[in-house]
Amino acid sequence: MSYPKSPLMGQMMSQPLLISSIIEFAARHYGNNEIVSRRVEGDMHRYTYRECEERARRMAKALEGLGVQIGDRVATLAWNGYRHMELYYAVSGSGAVLHTVNPRLHPEQIAYIVNHAEDQYLFFDLSFLPLIEAVAPHCKTVKAFVLMSDRAHMPQETKIASLLCYEDLIASSSDDYTWPLFDENSAASLCYTSGTTGNPKGALYSHRSTLLHAYASSMPGALNVSSMDSVVPVVPMFHVNAWGLPYSVPLSGAKMVFPGAALDGKSLYELFEAEGVTFSAGVPTVWLGLINHAIQNKLQFSTFRRTVIGGSACPPAMMDTLIDKLDVHVIHGWGMTEMSPLGTTGGLQVKHLSLPKEEQRKILQKQGHAIFGVDMKIVDDEGKELPWDGETYGHLYVKGPWIIERYFKDEGGEVLVDGWFPTGDVATIDGDGYMQITDRSKDVIKSGGEWIGSIDLENIAMAHPAVLQAACIGVAHPKWDERPMLVVVKRPGMDVTREELLAFFEGKIAKWWLPDDVVFTEALPTGATGKIQKNRLREQYREHKLPTA
Repeated sequence: MSYPKSPLMGQMMSQPLLISSIIEFAARHYGNNEIVSRRVEGDMHRYTYRECEERARRMAKALEGLGVQIGDRVATLAWNGYRHMELYYAVSGSGAVLHTVNPRLHPEQIAYIVNHAEDQYLFFDLSFLPLIEAVAPHCKTVKAFVLMSDRAHMPQETKIASLLCYEDLIASSSDDYTWPLFDENSAASLCYTSGTTGNPKGALYSHRSTLLHAYASSMPGALNVSSMDSVVPVVPMFHVNAWGLPYSVPLSGAKMVFPGAALDGKSLYELFEAEGVTFSAGVPTVWLGLINHAIQNKLQFSTFRRTVIGGSACPPAMMDTLIDKLDVHVIHGWGMTEMSPLGTTGGLQVKHLSLPKEEQRKILQKQGHAIFGVDMKIVDDEGKELPWDGETYGHLYVKGPWIIERYFKDEGGEVLVDGWFPTGDVATIDGDGYMQITDRSKDVIKSGGEWIGSIDLENIAMAHPAVLQAACIGVAHPKWDERPMLVVVKRPGMDVTREELLAFFEGKIAKWWLPDDVVFTEALPTGATGKIQKNRLREQYREHKLPTA
């Protein structure tokens, strides 16, 4: 879109917003601050932002030697670690496009997105060698694969025809490399959706959008990252670029701590304590393991005081445990791959500080307030904008400078509606601008022409002491079209009956929202990003007969 030009233009320096400027800034102004990584080799690695930037320049030089050009896609399939961090800057900083691949996808989907992206090279961690050996023959555009390892850990035998060593590339390259300047709207990184209802689609981020996202997300009203923090991005670097933390953390000069593949509760707790971690970010399923480890072993955190929870709604019971029992403040976050990903964060305003704790907690349980750069609205089925009263719910639309305009290669065709991106979420927005997701549009339960939000029912169920996880789905009903049913995983060693759990809902919801049935299972199906796959549950219980039917 073109805009009118003023007859009087500003007279400030014109400098493109490029990702390389972040790591240059961190190396120059926070050069001695640490980056700590738990490596897949099993040991801990430590170095500084200054050393990270030097090695990133060496890798950029190596990519140049391999023939990688501006706009070429370079893939990674790796855990959170210092080498992955170097590639974030070496690839994008050189003008190529970083394509982070989710190893939790099905091998056929991995091959599909590598081919769709036309990746020229693929870098991977040692633990994914068997997966790469399986998919390599199907990756038609990849010229060579690079194992993110030193020479000592290279395999003696492998099925991969062209395998390079990461540290050999670093050692053979000079650091005599200057980050190039180019248009800030150039593509910087490529992330694909999880593809739960078809092939994944690519969101192609620019340097400009990434820098603006990093600025906004690190602000006090958002993630509030500063040089006084020690940050663990538990959210994977292959999941929407770890919610932008590999950019916002060095931009802020904070210490960065990478957990590698060890994401169990015990490993995370020990890492947090050893490295003085103050802030972290991840999905609810990860925090469940950390919380259980801490509570079962009667542990407290020495320094860990803030976490952002996103990816799916944070259950109120989880938030209460973190705040009241473990003294960890919870920032509820919401966003999407298509939003780079951050759109809202939860927090209180001055006028909320005098409210009772229960009222404050209700505010914190919402997905939160838009961060600067994001605008949002809710509309009805006909596209008419709905009021911000905290009760009326409709389809959530967003727009902003780091929100998708179209998918990579125009997959799916036109995605915007009058300049707004339809998120696929159903939400309310209150008078203070706090947004709360009530459901995904595809998950909302339509009973007798009225909508029932599954997330509210799941949150109530998970507040029961015997419930570990709960998912609510709509099941066919001859009279009401659909009725809600809970699928529940019990806590180990605890028991609850269908009748006891349904009685737990009394007085908490309208009677017609009460689930018609409860079924118990050993585990809930989760997708590549840790979200519960309700589409699989709906298929599994498609023929389920409700007692009320």
